[in-house]
Amino acid sequence: MYFPRVESDQLYTWSDKNENQPAAALRRRRQALLRQLPPLKEILRGSLIERYKRCGKPGCKCADGPGHGPKYYLSVSHPGLRPQMDYVPQESHAQITGFIANYHRAREILEAISEINRELLRRREAL
Repeated sequence: MYFPRVESDQLYTWSDKNENQPAAALRRRRQALLRQLPPLKEILRGSLIERYKRCGKPGCKCADGPGHGPKYYLSVSHPGLRPQMDYVPQESHAQITGFIANYHRAREILEAISEINRELLRRREAL
C-alpha cells in the first residue's frame, strides 16, 4: 500500500505563490508532484461506512447492545443514482482504507498540477 504523508501546505493551490515563481521552478514542482502520485492501481473512490446490525433473536446480546459488528461497506455515489454499497471483509478493511486515502491524495496532487499548468499557460510558457 502507498500513502505517504505530505502536508497540504506542501501542495500548490492557487495563490500568489505561483505568480512569483519562475517557470523553471514551477516545472520542477510539477515533476516533484508527479513523483508523489500513488500507484493508480491502488486507488478507490468512495466512503467506508461502519454498521452494526441486530439479528432479531430475542436472547441475543445484540438486542441490548449496539448490534453485531462492526461491518464495513464501501459506499460510492454517482450523479442521479442511489449510492451503491459493497461489503468490505474485515481482513480487507485496512487495504481499502489505504486505497481511499490514495484517491484523496491523488485528487489533491492533480489539482496542484492543474494549477501549475494553468499558471504556465497564463504566462504563455511551454507546458
